[in-house]
Amino acid sequence: MKHIYLTNTLSKQKEIFKPITSGSVSMYHCGPTVYGSIHIGNLRAFLLGDIVRRVFEYNGYETKQVMNITDIGHLVSDGDDGDDKMTKGLKREGMEITLENMLKLARTYEDIFVNDITEMNILKPKILPRASEHIDEDIEIIKNLEEKGFTYVISDGVYFDTEKMPDYGKLGGLSSSNESRIGEQTEKKNHRDFALWKFDDTKGWPSPWGQGFPGWHIECSGMGMKYLGAQFDIHTGGHDLASVHHNNEIAQSECSTGHAPFVNYWLHNEFVNIGDTKMAKSGDNSITMETVRENGYSPLSLRYLYLQSHYRSQVSFSWDSLSASETALRKLQNYVSKITETGEVSESYKILFNDIVNDDLNTAGGLAIVWELIKNSDVSDTDKRATILDFDKVLGLQLDQITSEDESFEIPEHLQKLLKEREIAREKQDWHTSDLIRNEIQAMGYVLKDTDDGQKVRKV
Repeated sequence: MKHIYLTNTLSKQKEIFKPITSGSVSMYHCGPTVYGSIHIGNLRAFLLGDIVRRVFEYNGYETKQVMNITDIGHLVSDGDDGDDKMTKGLKREGMEITLENMLKLARTYEDIFVNDITEMNILKPKILPRASEHIDEDIEIIKNLEEKGFTYVISDGVYFDTEKMPDYGKLGGLSSSNESRIGEQTEKKNHRDFALWKFDDTKGWPSPWGQGFPGWHIECSGMGMKYLGAQFDIHTGGHDLASVHHNNEIAQSECSTGHAPFVNYWLHNEFVNIGDTKMAKSGDNSITMETVRENGYSPLSLRYLYLQSHYRSQVSFSWDSLSASETALRKLQNYVSKITETGEVSESYKILFNDIVNDDLNTAGGLAIVWELIKNSDVSDTDKRATILDFDKVLGLQLDQITSEDESFEIPEHLQKLLKEREIAREKQDWHTSDLIRNEIQAMGYVLKDTDDGQKVRKV
């Protein structure tokens, strides 16, 4: 197999990937907390996991991939105070705060999340576990930590004693003088100590320490180790998770099992900004996939936009940049669709493309090779098509599923009916019904765009 190079947050260096098991790669991706719709900045982190999987499978590796669904336990503060985020979601929607309602809300937004990543052609993770269904695993880890002397109990829960781990914070971003995580909890021995189990008499699960729920950090350790073992190859997530969440995962996992390192390669993507400000769910600059669709853009255009930048570089989002990406994507789609036969993959270009994407998941360089190939008159059109479709196994732009823009398109009767119903709904300013119909049309494989001349629809 060819060498694959990854920039490891743990070593802060680009390294040659060496699997724990030859020919196989185990990977864990931090998934969403499903208390609301995720924004498109979050989607970049999930795209990173998708690209990791695609690159390794392109190189002939067998992949074992896990992404969690957090539906309990993620507090709004790293200082271990404040509401669980699912509780925050219930308050927002005026629902009674019960465990039953919490899980009901989670299923709603979990479905929206899966739909969002599907539309962006992010492969559904092979294993998609829910935190609420792995409480026993969390309790076992905490019991192990307790037996080894890494825990202590205070009024609101069970905590990990970071002073007992000499190399705590090895991913960086933490220091003994960092006061940002004290929060409201003054009983902690050290401000860096974090909750393993939070007491709650009104909701949660029984445990040896009292009723409550697991901390957000322990959930990822529980699910990761259940499906991938005490040690695995790769862990991905957003840049903002490295300093606290991922350091805590490392601490509790290594101290529980006695095996280090917990993970060999840590990969973190940079933020998506609007202007100079990071996109955030709690801010005014949060854009969801629904908003992207409402503005008439294909979710694949967002994928193309992100592919143009290295995952460790910040992306500045604007509607103009998304429009430019959609134009480029349509141009590529039309080029491929007009070639009616498929030839042979160009070995020289395949080697070039493979070397580029193997160099720290360089999708921007991979896209550049695609356009270079298109311009090369020495390669036949049929071979170009075959080669581009081969590259698309990594890029994931679904180039094998499109038809030419020039091809005549007769709108089917059932689609005409839906478009008419949506037009009536929009005239009545019934935006809820309008959005439902839009979603139905898009689920059928069409892109819908509202223009000054009315609704425009095309095949994806």
